[in-house]
Amino acid sequence: MFHNLNIYELENWLRQESPDELLPLWHNANLIRDQYVGNEVHFRGLIEISNYCNRQCLYCGIRGERKDIHRYRMSDEEILECVDKAKNYDYGTIVIQGGEDPGISPKRISELVKRIKSETDMAVTLSLGEQPEMVFRLWRKSGADRYLLKIETTDTNLLKSIHPGEPYGSRMECLYHLQDLGYEIGSGVMIGIPGQTHSVLSQDLEWFRKINLDMIGIGPYLPHPDTPLGQACGINIEDQVPNTELMTNKTIALARILCPEVNIPATTALTVLNPKKGRERVLSHGANVVMPNLTPLEYRILYDIYPKNFNNQVMDKNSPEYLGEMVNRLGRPMGKGQGGREKRRMKYCG
Repeated sequence: MFHNLNIYELENWLRQESPDELLPLWHNANLIRDQYVGNEVHFRGLIEISNYCNRQCLYCGIRGERKDIHRYRMSDEEILECVDKAKNYDYGTIVIQGGEDPGISPKRISELVKRIKSETDMAVTLSLGEQPEMVFRLWRKSGADRYLLKIETTDTNLLKSIHPGEPYGSRMECLYHLQDLGYEIGSGVMIGIPGQTHSVLSQDLEWFRKINLDMIGIGPYLPHPDTPLGQACGINIEDQVPNTELMTNKTIALARILCPEVNIPATTALTVLNPKKGRERVLSHGANVVMPNLTPLEYRILYDIYPKNFNNQVMDKNSPEYLGEMVNRLGRPMGKGQGGREKRRMKYCG
């Protein structure tokens, strides 16, 4: 029933609303997660190092053209203090994330990665947007293990509507470069972007399977009122995918079934939709990773991805303490070590 789901079956599952009919989906996703990646929940310490960005993505609160936002860049010393916290919490991975910031040089990131790798046993994941192949190569040689670059959609028309001026396929091309360089690669989509249909989302899932990802990030689209997409009256199309908790859970469960060995985080955005149970529920539907936010509070409130009225809901529920207690309530152990995917391909980047 759940082996080799074709694109039509994927779309049918995405349309399914009956709680009883969905029980086999939840059960199989959780069973496959346990069989292939185990019962552990892996913690990735997140550091949001900069909210400068030269891109103009219409949904993003830190887009370059936005003027009513205070910008910041963390110093190396501040970043390394966060790394020390992750080390003390016994996390296996640190995630360095930011916008495409022209004020942070590739060399600076390279030196930072070298220092983290020399002083800790943690894996280093970078999420710093699209970069030239030579920059990806530099960072890989410096010791970076993983790279996260979300495509948000595989549909040409939808991509053009949310990423103005971005050539179709540029993010995919970056992912192929990263894969060739030996990175573990991560990508993902938003659920419920205006213009996204069930057919488009099923095509995204099929793409996940084809590219052989190591990490998949899936979260609901949360309209930000200070962005062009958030200010729009809404794009009313036939068969629009809703940006609901249920649709996000269905997509994550299907991603787990299609890609049994990947790491899948329970994203912060789910806490916005369901503050009490959002991440707990998805950890029982195929997810196996949480990402405590280690960014200093004065910067975290400026990394303005979510609408401001949601930020307070998220802040205290993204702490190491809260997430540790949540995992304990589920009866799941905290993962040890880097928690990477066993790769059948490893191509040295020399």
